[in-house]
Amino acid sequence: MARSLPDLVPEAKDETDKAKKLVALGHPAVAPVLGEILEWVEDASWPVAKVFIPFLARIGAPLVPHVRYVLQSQDEQWKRVVLDHIVRESGDLAHGISVDLLRLIDTPTDAERAEGLHTTADELFQKYCKNGTP
Repeated sequence: MARSLPDLVPEAKDETDKAKKLVALGHPAVAPVLGEILEWVEDASWPVAKVFIPFLARIGAPLVPHVRYVLQSQDEQWKRVVLDHIVRESGDLAHGISVDLLRLIDTPTDAERAEGLHTTADELFQKYCKNGTP
C-alpha cells in the first residue's frame, strides 16, 4: 500500500485505482499534488481523467493557480479539457481566472483561436464573471 501522496499519483493513464484513492482523500488533503493530478486530464478520454475531472471540478478556487498554469501553456487540447470540463462547472474557479479568460477572449493565439478557446472563454466569462461576481 502506498504511504505518501506522491505514491498515489498515477504513473499510467489506466491506473484508476490510484486515482480513486486520491479522490477519496479529498481536498485539501491532496493539495500538494493538485498540479500532478491536473496533468492527468490532458486528454479527457484517459481512464484516470474520467476519475479526476469531476473531482477537480468540485474544488473551485484552490485550483486557480494550477488552471492558470495550464492556460499559459502551449497545449490547446489541455486548455480545452480544463475549460470545458472543470472551469465550466465552477463559478468560483471561473471568477478566479477571469483575467485569463479575458486574455483568451481579447488576444488569443492563432492556435487558441483555431481550437475555439476564445469562444469558450467568452461563454464562461459571460456566465460567471460579467457582473463581477461568480
